Amino acid sequence: MRLGFVLCWCLIHLGASRAVCPDRDPTLIGWNPGHNPENRVLIGRGRRLLLVASATVHSLHILHGGRLVIADGLREPLVLRARHVLVELGGELHVGSEGCPYRGSATLVLYGRSDEEAEPADPQFGRKFVGVGPGGTLELHGERKLSWTFLNRTLVPPRGALGDSERGPADYDFERSWGHRGLVVHAIAPTTGEVLWVDRFDTHRRTEEGKRLVSALSRSRPGTLLAVAVNDEAARDLEGNARAALSALGARYAGQLTFRNPWALVVVQGDPSTAVEAHATYQGERTPVSAAVSTLLRTRDGAYFSVSAVSEWAPGPEEWSPWLARPGRSRGPERLFELQALHRGLLCDRPSRVEVRARHGAAVTELQAELVLKSLKVFGFSCRPRARPDSPCPPYLVRFLCAGRVWPRVHVRVQRLRNCSVLEVADDARSWRPGDEVVVSSTDFSMHQAERFSLLPCPECAPRQLKAAGLARYVHVGGEVDGVDMRAEVALLTRGVVIAAETQPRCYADNLCHLFAYDTFGGHIKVEAGFRSVHIEGVELRHMGQQLLGHYPVHFHLAGDVDALGGYEPPTYVRSVTVRHSFSRCVTIHATSGLLVEDVVGYDILGHCFFLEDGPEQRNTLRHCVGLLVKPGSLLPSDRDGKMCRAAAALEAFPGYEPRPRQDCSAVSTFWISNPNNDVIDCAAAGSEEVGFWFIFHHVATGLSAGSYPPGYTEHLPLGEFTGNRAHSNYRAGMILDHGVKTTEPNERDKRPYLSIVGARYGPHEDADPRKPRVPALIQGFTAFKNQQHGAWLRGGDVRLDHCQFADNGIGLTLASGGTFPDDEGSMQEVRNSLFVGESGNLGTPGGPGAVPWGPGGTDGKNRTLPRARNFPMRGLQVYDGPILVRDVLFRRFAALGSRLASAIGFRLNNSWQSCPRNNVTGVRFEDVPLWSRVFFGRPGPWFHRMELDGDRTAIFRDGDGSVSGFPGAFLLRHDNFLLRNPDCLDVPDWRAALCSGRYAQLYIQARNPAWLRLRVVRNDYPGRGMTLEGALGRGGHYQQYQPVVALRRGYTLHWDGPAPEEVTIWPINFDRAEWVLLALCYPRGTAFSVVRDVHERQGRSTRKVGAFSRAATLHKLSTPALLHGRRDLYYWDEDTGLLFLRVRSHFAREGHAFCSVRGCERVKVKAQLPHAAAAAARADCEAHAYPKYATVPVAELPMPRRLARRDPDAREEFVEVKLETHSLRYKRQYEYAVAVVDGVSFPHAEDGLQLLVLDGGTGKVAARKTFDAQALRRQPGSLQLSVVLLTSRGHLLAAEETLRTKVLPLLGAEVSSTRLHDRLVFVGYKGPVRPDWVRLVSDRYSAKLHQLITVPPRHQ
Repeated sequence: MRLGFVLCWCLIHLGASRAVCPDRDPTLIGWNPGHNPENRVLIGRGRRLLLVASATVHSLHILHGGRLVIADGLREPLVLRARHVLVELGGELHVGSEGCPYRGSATLVLYGRSDEEAEPADPQFGRKFVGVGPGGTLELHGERKLSWTFLNRTLVPPRGALGDSERGPADYDFERSWGHRGLVVHAIAPTTGEVLWVDRFDTHRRTEEGKRLVSALSRSRPGTLLAVAVNDEAARDLEGNARAALSALGARYAGQLTFRNPWALVVVQGDPSTAVEAHATYQGERTPVSAAVSTLLRTRDGAYFSVSAVSEWAPGPEEWSPWLARPGRSRGPERLFELQALHRGLLCDRPSRVEVRARHGAAVTELQAELVLKSLKVFGFSCRPRARPDSPCPPYLVRFLCAGRVWPRVHVRVQRLRNCSVLEVADDARSWRPGDEVVVSSTDFSMHQAERFSLLPCPECAPRQLKAAGLARYVHVGGEVDGVDMRAEVALLTRGVVIAAETQPRCYADNLCHLFAYDTFGGHIKVEAGFRSVHIEGVELRHMGQQLLGHYPVHFHLAGDVDALGGYEPPTYVRSVTVRHSFSRCVTIHATSGLLVEDVVGYDILGHCFFLEDGPEQRNTLRHCVGLLVKPGSLLPSDRDGKMCRAAAALEAFPGYEPRPRQDCSAVSTFWISNPNNDVIDCAAAGSEEVGFWFIFHHVATGLSAGSYPPGYTEHLPLGEFTGNRAHSNYRAGMILDHGVKTTEPNERDKRPYLSIVGARYGPHEDADPRKPRVPALIQGFTAFKNQQHGAWLRGGDVRLDHCQFADNGIGLTLASGGTFPDDEGSMQEVRNSLFVGESGNLGTPGGPGAVPWGPGGTDGKNRTLPRARNFPMRGLQVYDGPILVRDVLFRRFAALGSRLASAIGFRLNNSWQSCPRNNVTGVRFEDVPLWSRVFFGRPGPWFHRMELDGDRTAIFRDGDGSVSGFPGAFLLRHDNFLLRNPDCLDVPDWRAALCSGRYAQLYIQARNPAWLRLRVVRNDYPGRGMTLEGALGRGGHYQQYQPVVALRRGYTLHWDGPAPEEVTIWPINFDRAEWVLLALCYPRGTAFSVVRDVHERQGRSTRKVGAFSRAATLHKLSTPALLHGRRDLYYWDEDTGLLFLRVRSHFAREGHAFCSVRGCERVKVKAQLPHAAAAAARADCEAHAYPKYATVPVAELPMPRRLARRDPDAREEFVEVKLETHSLRYKRQYEYAVAVVDGVSFPHAEDGLQLLVLDGGTGKVAARKTFDAQALRRQPGSLQLSVVLLTSRGHLLAAEETLRTKVLPLLGAEVSSTRLHDRLVFVGYKGPVRPDWVRLVSDRYSAKLHQLITVPPRHQ
């Protein structure tokens, strides 16, 4: 029992001790050192000082139990100037405490220059610092205030010329006193501020006035603003119905009004929740009392006005009481109530002044008197002789100055706010006070549209309203736009506790003046390992940081575990801190784990803002932090812009290095996170020169942390919590999860500077062990908008995005595959339950800083700010390589406009890498997305260039449930990819795509000796329509890699644009067990071969041989059951054609999203012993010999899926499926065949001539059908306006060829002026003002076919 009592007492005592204000410690000694810049203050053993006045010293060194506390509650702001402050070895510095925050104004100014030779720098901390060494305690606790919130109503610039604030309603001022008794009611229009009517209701003596009041209130329209106030008296005959009517408005005190009580109410008729009410009790004829209310309303044009109502008994002129005689008194004050008892009715309770004079003719100036207060009330007064204050007063006379008689006053005012703005915010901002400075972030592409405001007094403001001096120059969004939260951040910049650096007017000495015109030598706070306690909150850090490594506004340096794991209780934190105008970063976490960084605001920063430095930093939490206006710095390659990158190259790179700023530098980020095992929650990256959030990887720990973890550790660590974050107004990307830093010094092989940006791959696994299962990286609730290039670029796997939002980005989201084959087993990226908006209702502001393009866009064609350039092709989801999975995603407001292309789903431009056939899309929806803008595969021209790189050619994804195309299970691929097409494929010209069924996988083909070749792949089904691949790797390597997507169970031939390579390795990728393709490689005659099959084991990076190929006598042998089932490996060498045939197959099962089988990556390696030099140097192109010998009949391995029924009868566009065919067997006219099929309905063509089908250009319905010869058709086009025209031919057309080519088809959009027409012709045309992409003509001697989806009505370009 006793033990429990003691424990309880200890806990209570501990809690109380934390709440004790440190400046109330009775052991402290008041300290006022004055102003002496040579005073080197040492606060050591036993010295416990309370700084009570502003001071200037050289420096402060606190150690060995010394303590310095800053006094609170001073009348004047306290300013302490010092060159540096060092706290270590048991020293303590306190400004407030967690339980007793500092409420006054205290500023620590760090002064000094970088070039002062007489002031040597500290070897550990440098100059202008607050340093916390081992054993040091730093407790900074400023007043708790809201750090930042969101704008809840859009802030817009004034209409017309900037600063034009005189338009709108005129001010209105109403004031009355005696003679205007009763309730005074004003009705005010809430959207204009105009006073609609005013009336007075004398409810003191006239009962019928209450009825008239009820009638007037009932006639007032809902939404009208009512201002009601009592003047003089209104309660005596205010009957029950009138009180009830006032209560129904929202009044709480209407039923309690009594004689002469002041009362005022402002309310919107019909909305009691808007009521603002004040009530007071009448205190008699000499006591002033008042009830005052005010509110803000917004006019139709966006201006604000205030409405105030005052009901009061105002004070009259002050009056002196009579002179009252008093005997002399030697000590103690005279009590006022005793004097009142002697002179009833002559004295007031609250006199404001007292005067005394001698009773026997002495001069008044000889005596003095003052009022004595007790508990803020007048208790009495004292009298003393002026010359001898310690002597008693002789008999004297006394009088008091008292308030005069009160008088009634009612005052109603409607006033337009001028030269100021009202910020309506999401949270209660009453902790922000007049004079505080706030910043409102940009909600456009340019981060430079962030604007600062100084707050003004605003008694009329609600708890979530602020009045700020000045007018906005740019639009700042204050709500949800098209389903995306685009609210601007509103952050507090000023605090009562300030640490600031004194700077020079301009750059000087060697402070990088060639890069910065201003002084960048600020102050810094550095916390070293072994500190005793550090907690920083409620502090403003201004002009901190230096362009020197290690000198940052807040820097935890090699501090290790700073939470409970390190023995810190309470855990270390930095919270509710503002870092503004920083010369280097915001908060740096260097080899430190377990730190809480919460509610920190970073504004106008050089270099990465929230910076995790070397790689070993883990378990830190960044919660509800915001950074904006983050600009390049010079410290690291990743901090620098192009100019700085080039300037540093000569000093940091190996000789001969050619700077590549966009690849090696240009990465400054608001959140730079070097280790994925950290939590980032509810943070905002609201404007950076480059990136918002960047997860970067250090293959090995760098800098002073070198050797702290094994190679590759961070690349496999699971991602911490990443929830509720947002990024906007960044140039390069809102978020990047990709890349690493160079961890070796510059050398001959790699000349780049140390810590330059390099490639890296992220693959999270349990315990960071790649032999254990993957742990998906979860990105939840992320919002990215108005980022010029990318909303997010994420490489790695597995990565999952859930409930994310992307809007108004150049490219919303790019998902890139995780690893470098073959050492990565394959991974997956998935996005689900998310929203993509192309061009929202956030139109932005023209002009201003940042050079953001302005032009038409969106589904409405309105002018708006645009990403990158006026013709940049916006994409919502960019398919790169994969596999990616898209589930339950909504695409909204993507629309191509003129030459500016936009699509909900697009592909990476100029892509030399692979495209995975396992990419799968299901459950997607489209709103305000025209059919032609759902998908786009690109076309040659600006941004797309020639569209001839390997990834451009092989782009593909699967429409899993038909939610994109209407054909569930079909693949979308580029329209000219005849490696994958089959006869049943359906063209979608608006997408430059084809819809095909089939089974698809990939081949990785590696060629050595030589490695500079181009590879041409030809499918045996389509000779002459092969694909030339440039290779995925740069020229000059020891091998080249080609990555075609292929149709399984089909045959291909491979040809080179130079000599055949001596070694070719073929990897089947994404092959399920027993799947195969037949390949034929071109070699010169006389070549000998060694062909083996082996398996590459990823974990051990070892390869084991599993079989060798034997030569078969015939090609047929390669199709025997033994070979097909994997029991034998054969090749066939056709020396006549120069083709080496191999059946490449997968022998083992594959799991999940792995590239390869569970046994490893299977491969076939061909080593060729080429003949004599001349033959070996010849071009290894066997295509002319291979066909027609090995040509095969095209077949569809799988039938095309049945088209889904149309799901949206109100859609503005529709796909119409059109299939036109005409055939004839050579020399056998009796086998003529021609047909047109429209949405499954056949229109056979039985007679020779031309069949014309006319489709309504708006609905796609068949409007007319005719059959005639070509001469008759010439008369038809004029009557086909806004119609789709389908033509099929049967029989001979030679007689009509000239008429068709020159007179008819050009009128329907065909470009055939120099084209020869043949007997077999099919044509899809359009008669109208535009030429749709789906206008097609096919003509041949024996067979012509068109099968495509056309969009009606067509796109107006």
